[in-house]
Amino acid sequence: MRTLDADKLAEFLDYPSLIDRLDRAFAEGCCVPVRHHHDVAVPGGSDGTLLLMPAWREGAVLGVKVATVFPDNGAKGLDSVLASYLLLDGTTGEPLALAEGKTLTAKRTAAASALAASKLARKNARSLLMVGTGRLAPELIAAHSAVRPIDNVAIWGRTPHKAATLAAKLDRPERRVKAVTNLPCAVRDADIISCATLATEPLVLGAWLCPGQHLDLVGAFKPTMRESDDDAVKRATLFVDTRAGACKEAGDLAGPLERGVIDETDIQAELAELCRGDHPGRQSDDEITLFKSVGTALEDLAAAELAFERDRDSK
Repeated sequence: MRTLDADKLAEFLDYPSLIDRLDRAFAEGCCVPVRHHHDVAVPGGSDGTLLLMPAWREGAVLGVKVATVFPDNGAKGLDSVLASYLLLDGTTGEPLALAEGKTLTAKRTAAASALAASKLARKNARSLLMVGTGRLAPELIAAHSAVRPIDNVAIWGRTPHKAATLAAKLDRPERRVKAVTNLPCAVRDADIISCATLATEPLVLGAWLCPGQHLDLVGAFKPTMRESDDDAVKRATLFVDTRAGACKEAGDLAGPLERGVIDETDIQAELAELCRGDHPGRQSDDEITLFKSVGTALEDLAAAELAFERDRDSK
């Protein structure tokens, strides 16, 4: 059994290749049972979350990710999201690889957002606002830059010095990156707004959105979490990675759906339909598009298989 550590995953999962693999995986589909989602009490702290995410392609490969989300980990010097992934032969069940799950999750999550943006963001989108300064922020910036000509990035975070530190680290002559503190102005100035936070109250308001923007919502993976308000989801054309996951688990959609602010018919397509060409994606330069992801085990399987293949072929 091969071991795919963080360094190998960073090497093998370049964004152009990974986005292309996800595009094909969503178009072709695979078996993805409903993931197990369990709250884990932490005495004296915020509840954690345990996720078990299996998926397989019949006669090919199968895999399962064991992931945890513990919001208080930042104060302990740990990532909020931790995970491991086991890839197995789909005909024998033989273990093929054990992959480090934090990097796998970050890479596939960012690649899925970029894949959606390749269908939904304006082709000439050049400016990106990154809301959040955690593990996913640099990955989302890199992934979006792989599908659109991004040369201007702004980073906003609740802790300004974290945004400034990350901006300084990522700034390049060909892609300028700066920290910002005025979130409403930063939203209005961006072609693409990508949010990856653990917010429980809306950060991006619909009143701030402008025609032609694309809003990428990655956080708010529980009904009690929000990154956008009701006005944002009412103004935008809505897309999701999967209807089953986003409508049930994502606070940005589950709450408005429950209160009748929007209807499930307002969700135009899920990512598989975009990848198959069943829906054309963005239909005008003035349209405001919104993509809400909560993650699907299909993405993990596709990423792990790509990394395994490249590790095997490199020997």
